Amino acid sequence: MDSKLTKQDILQILNATDSEIIKFMSQTVPYRENNLITYSKNVFIPLTEICRNDCGYCNFKKNPDDPEAIILKTKSEVLESLKEAEQYGCKEALFTFGEDADEEPAVQEKLAEYGYEKMIDYIIDICQMTLDETSLLPHTNGGNFSYDDLKRLKEVNASLGLMLENSSNRLMQLPAHNKSPGKDPKLRLETISNAGKLKIPYTTGILIGIGETKEEVADSLIAIKELYDKYGHIQEVIIQNFTPIPGIEMENWPEPSFLDMIRTVIAGTLLFGETDVSIQVPPNLNNETAQIFLLCGADDWGGVSPVSPDYVNITSPWPGIDELEKLTVDAGFELTERLCIYEKYVNGEWLNDVLLEKISTLFEHQ
Repeated sequence: MDSKLTKQDILQILNATDSEIIKFMSQTVPYRENNLITYSKNVFIPLTEICRNDCGYCNFKKNPDDPEAIILKTKSEVLESLKEAEQYGCKEALFTFGEDADEEPAVQEKLAEYGYEKMIDYIIDICQMTLDETSLLPHTNGGNFSYDDLKRLKEVNASLGLMLENSSNRLMQLPAHNKSPGKDPKLRLETISNAGKLKIPYTTGILIGIGETKEEVADSLIAIKELYDKYGHIQEVIIQNFTPIPGIEMENWPEPSFLDMIRTVIAGTLLFGETDVSIQVPPNLNNETAQIFLLCGADDWGGVSPVSPDYVNITSPWPGIDELEKLTVDAGFELTERLCIYEKYVNGEWLNDVLLEKISTLFEHQ
């Protein structure tokens, strides 16, 4: 099948059954340039668990009144985590936080206490501290940002990320997003587009199993492909499955089927076939089935941490890197570590001199 897939082609894959699925799976083979499956060794640091959105599937957001909630980590707490990660050979500092958390008075108070007015100023300083005082590369994932904020983040991040999740406005009426203004697909697509204009190496992806139709999955993958074709900045596309967790609003919502994941990974692989965009499937959300996605064209496991849990999917621990290697080798592939920025972006067109120098030092020590 030609990699310039039409929407009809994608729908054919997403609706495939029986031996048709095997046929489409076999069509992903020519797009494997090598047998390498990549991962990034990272530390996951949630700067705050406060968020303006209230997604029906979210286990990350906390109420400011919750005594367990991270209102805002101090710089010294962050540095301590970074230094521990350094001891374990981590190279990526993944900074996550709820979107527009500084709209919440509790976060405003903490920011003022630390000498800041806005969350973005604090994040920039945290990323700068990471570059100045550790060997790790910052990768920030904190929701939608304005063009100007993205411009500032670019200077202190090797890459940035934002899940599109889905391009359909209809999902804004469903439990997944009906209390989450930041999940408006127009806003998300604008953020991803602005990252492209600014030449920021970028990670995005879709979330399946939250009430979307096959047509909406196809539209979402095509929307990401169109942004990649225009700007060339998307380095990887995550295909993530909704997993119910006790206590969330959607705890009784059905998970996407295993075959739906298979079909979607195949569709993503064939859509991006002749590009060098990686297709990533989170291994901790698919412990029993992860290997099959490699046979469907996925070539990246994403960030895996030896020091911190996946705070967004707290009930799904990451596999150990040894375990990940066994799974990969058993499927006939080779596991290799990558940075949070893919090699083709490591040049002056995409990065400033400080980041380039930092990355070249990491390459020397590999």
